[in-house]
Order: sequence, then C-alpha cells, then structure tokens
Amino acid sequence: MKIGILGVGLIGTTLTQRLSAAEHDVKVANSRGPETIEAETLASGGRAVSAAEAVVDVDVIILSIPLNRIPGVAPLFTNVPAETVVIDTSNYYPARDERIEAIEVGQVESLWVIEQLGRPVVKAWNAIGSDSFARKHKPAGDPARIAIPVAADSDTERRVGMALVEDTGFDAVDAGPLAESWRQQPGTPVYCTDLTRAQVPAALAAADAARSPKRRDLAAAAIAERFGHTVNPDAEYAVRLNRVLFM
Repeated sequence: MKIGILGVGLIGTTLTQRLSAAEHDVKVANSRGPETIEAETLASGGRAVSAAEAVVDVDVIILSIPLNRIPGVAPLFTNVPAETVVIDTSNYYPARDERIEAIEVGQVESLWVIEQLGRPVVKAWNAIGSDSFARKHKPAGDPARIAIPVAADSDTERRVGMALVEDTGFDAVDAGPLAESWRQQPGTPVYCTDLTRAQVPAALAAADAARSPKRRDLAAAAIAERFGHTVNPDAEYAVRLNRVLFM
C-alpha cells in the first residue's frame, strides 16, 4: 500500500520503520520539515516529505500526532479522496489537551476527530505504549504476541487498519464501531496492558465509562511523580502500573 504518515514521535517513528520493512511505500512528514527527520526513522525505506506531500496519492494516511494538533492539520484533508483510509493513533489527556473545549466529559475522542477532519477515521495503535510498540513485536502465530484493538464504522476500513496492525508485528482485534472506541482509550483494561488476542475481547467488554477517566488520571499522576516530565516510561513499569489500576 501507499501510506502517508503525519508525525515522527515515538509511535510515528516505529510505524514508519515497521511498515516500510513490510514493503509498503511509506512517506512520512513532521511539522518542522523533511530535512529534520532522522535517518534512523527512514532506515527501512521510508521517505521524508512535507506534510502536504504526505497526504497526496496514498491509500492510507496515519495521524500520529497529539490530539490537540489535529485541528491544525485538518486543511490538508480538503482534497484527499473519500476512499483514502485515515487512521488516528491519538489519545486524550486533560493536562495536555485542556484547550480542547469541544471534548466534553464522556465524549468519545474518535468522534471529535471526525468532526475536526470532516471524514471517517479508524482508531488503531492508540492502546499500546510506545516502548512496547518499539520492542515487543513478534511474528504471526507466536502465542505471546500482543494484540491491538482496531475500531471503525466501516468494515472495509477496519479491515485495512487490522491488516496494517498485523504488518507491524501485532495481532489485530476487531473492536467494533467508533462509538465503542472509548473502550480502548486511556484508563481502560486494554490500554497499555500488553494483552494477547485471547485476552483483549474480555478487557474491552470490562471497560467502565465512569471509572476510565479516574484511572487514566491516576496513572498519569503516578508517572509524573516518578518520572517528572517524562511521559513515556519503559514498558515494564507502564504495563505493571496500568494492570494494577485498570484490570
């Protein structure tokens, strides 16, 4: 597939490396210009381009940017064909995204993203920590392979997202429509707990909409207390913490 990725943070970098290695044609962009993208990000064959170039002539666009930056990239989608699949990897954190007044208590963030872009999206790769995503990929069939939920309103687009998740070294689990994608957001049993395909359905079903924001904020506070401004702790700490709080 031809894939354009917006964002070269920890998740975007791994996406670029892994999908290029899986022989997809990958273009990647950030907000500072293609010359600022590190060679390591492009080591598997990805190409650094401008943001405007990243969304042209592609089958899939992956948004790997903070949620609060999505309104700023919305103009790039004006001429993107309707058949292009858009995948969003972001999550809502009140401390970081406090200026997003349109997200009300209990609102599903994926539906807010649709409002900003004016088009459907697929939700994927948002429920795994960046360290686990970078280091814990395994070949298909490995019983210890971590699973990632994928939500979308279109069955066709959900299948595309699931196929790409598999190409990054993780099992994909059908998480249903976007209205239910809150079940894979921060504070839920499936979020950053590194579960297998067999475990994910029960974790999605066990999510509690009232408890999730409280658990999300507890985890954020614990990480801030231990790591200060570091928001991406290693997988061992993050997974242990999230399993204690969420499951």
